[in-house]
Amino acid sequence: MPPRESADAAAVDAVAEDGTVESPVARGADAAPSAELDRRYGRTPDRRRRDRWLLVGAAAAFAVVLVSWVVWAGLDGSRPQVQATDLGHRLIDDHAVEVTWRLSVPAGNETACIVQAYNDDFTVVGWRIVEIPASERPLRTFTETVRTALQPNTGLVTECWLI
Repeated sequence: MPPRESADAAAVDAVAEDGTVESPVARGADAAPSAELDRRYGRTPDRRRRDRWLLVGAAAAFAVVLVSWVVWAGLDGSRPQVQATDLGHRLIDDHAVEVTWRLSVPAGNETACIVQAYNDDFTVVGWRIVEIPASERPLRTFTETVRTALQPNTGLVTECWLI
């Protein structure tokens, strides 16, 4: 039989003189073919070491991103917060509604709010932007009248922001 090019091919195809196939274990040649197979399929110590370093690097990068996001999200809440709470509404007539709300804003900040009037289908039938001057009191109550195109059913403050 002609010689094979690789040790593992010779180990797999080893045929005894009597025609029976010999296994590499039976011949005592399991160390060389196993090392050759490991090298061929990338199961070398260098490969394991590189994979371990890649895993450690990916974990470190993930930790850096997570810590950065936590710090950024924690510091993002330092802006003044504006909060409007609806207290009620009163229908004045078929084309006007009076809306009352409480505004919570840090002292010394000018604010603007959108006050809207809705009909039975929750369609906006009137709206108004109200500019509120700065004050030293952080909690204030306001009442605003909104004129409407159709008969209103309710009125709400939908949004407030700092000017």
